[in-house]
Amino acid sequence: MNYATSPLLASRTPPWRSRFVVLLVGAAFALLLGRAVYVQIAAAGFYQAQGAKRFVHRERVPASRGRILDRNGLVLATSVAMPTVQVDLKAFAADTADRKARIAALARALDVPKKDVAERLEGASGTVTLRRHIEEPVWLAVKALGLEGVSETREYRRRYPEGEAAAHVVGFTDVDDKGQEGIELGFESQLEGRAGQRTVVRDRLGRVVEDVGEPLDPLNGDDVTLAIDSKVQFFAWQCVRDAVRAHQARGGSVVVLDAKTGELLALANYPSFDPGQRRRVGGEQLRNRALTDTFEPGSTMKPFTIALALETGRVKPTTPIQTAPGSITVTGSTIRDSHPHGVLTVAEVIQKSSNVGTTKIALQMDRREMWEMFTSVGLGQKPRIDFPGAVTGRLRPWKSWRPIEQATMSYGYGLSVSLMQLARAYTAFARDGEVVPVTIVKRASEQPVAGQRVMSARTAREVRQMLQLAAGPGGTAPKAQTLGYSVGGKTGTARKQEGRGYGNKYRAWFVGLAPVSDPRIVVAVMVDEPGKGSYFGGEVAAPVFSQVVQQTLRMLGVPPDLEVRPQIVGKPVPAEIESF
Repeated sequence: MNYATSPLLASRTPPWRSRFVVLLVGAAFALLLGRAVYVQIAAAGFYQAQGAKRFVHRERVPASRGRILDRNGLVLATSVAMPTVQVDLKAFAADTADRKARIAALARALDVPKKDVAERLEGASGTVTLRRHIEEPVWLAVKALGLEGVSETREYRRRYPEGEAAAHVVGFTDVDDKGQEGIELGFESQLEGRAGQRTVVRDRLGRVVEDVGEPLDPLNGDDVTLAIDSKVQFFAWQCVRDAVRAHQARGGSVVVLDAKTGELLALANYPSFDPGQRRRVGGEQLRNRALTDTFEPGSTMKPFTIALALETGRVKPTTPIQTAPGSITVTGSTIRDSHPHGVLTVAEVIQKSSNVGTTKIALQMDRREMWEMFTSVGLGQKPRIDFPGAVTGRLRPWKSWRPIEQATMSYGYGLSVSLMQLARAYTAFARDGEVVPVTIVKRASEQPVAGQRVMSARTAREVRQMLQLAAGPGGTAPKAQTLGYSVGGKTGTARKQEGRGYGNKYRAWFVGLAPVSDPRIVVAVMVDEPGKGSYFGGEVAAPVFSQVVQQTLRMLGVPPDLEVRPQIVGKPVPAEIESF
């Protein structure tokens, strides 16, 4: 067809049609221009807010919790940044079949039931935290799936390199990194730090594409340096663990105190737990027995009764005490020794652990004097230590003591103490009459600290010599002897209260010091309910004391004060049967 000669081209177009088209284009342009003015100027604030609401996010930048260090700078607790998996449900959404496949793949990578993942995502909106604090290989497996909307953020989780050995010292934190027990709780304000903040722009898949504005940097927590020596701590825990297992006991504890500075070198308990893995952990494992358990200290109180008698001039170490026929009746109640001893010197009363001899000496004294001696060494007093859960124990006012109660308290019944309190009380004998303040935080100086005088240096040294007799041949604890170091201490064996009376369950302990010539450490050992073999403190707790003392003094670089000679192993030295 010849379009050039078409009749349509020959017809003239009406002018109004062209004007109408131009008018439409102009109106459209004016509409667009008005809309642009409205969006960019009049309603700019609203649209900017909506955009920020969808793509601009304020994120919390967690602070790293401070470390817990031992006295030598070794790490007992530290924080590690770990991946936390998040799901942006808007980006993750897809058709039903595809969504189920994604959930199944995600569950496999996270090693959790598919049902649990589906329940977390069902009916939720926005961003859902799916699993916190996963290991790096697990996150890499999730990342390899390439799922839209699945991202990670970093959160801190605590690591405890010493595991069970130091669990009751460091304690633990919850999933939000807040202290729950031990040092983690007691020093929460120092350890926790302050979180920071940053503003970011995320795309529709939840990926960060831009940082907006100036970030607020996090302020990490401060480190806490403890007096604990991790090597001494581990060895003490190992020794008490072995003793508990060997005697099929309910539990046990060891406290090691530096007698010069009052620093806690070890505070070990068994059973224990791994503070980083606390699933199926029961109350028995969580109990810090050395600080929270109180018990009647039994014969370990006898040295304080004798010290008071020496201090007031009522007796001397060589004063004879008639203990025959092995029993004594006080206001209708009979107190007995394990067997008759006859005439004993005051020193031998401690060496043989005579209840009758101690009672006769105690009844010469005023009740108030005994109460003041016990309170002066910290019994019945709130322990001044930066550690949560430390208990006071029980020591009734002296005015309510009856004669039989004065008698039984002289050898450790009718009052209660914790193992830590008992260890501190024995610093009076190690420090020539001064009770040292105890700390679990490392002191700035290793120089001896000032203590509170509770008896004369002469009295303390005389009792120290008696403690050496008790831990030697003819005493109740020859198994406390240590190669190369002189030791002194006192055994304790006591029936446990069951209701209003005493049953056939026992606690065995030993509290002592070394070297006797110039004491550096005080070690207290308690084994609860030994069920196999002997239950006496000299048989159960004294060997633990011996092992801990020898290793601790070597680690501290304390030179031996006894000549070390080759010995032929023969029959063991028999122990005096303890009265309790």
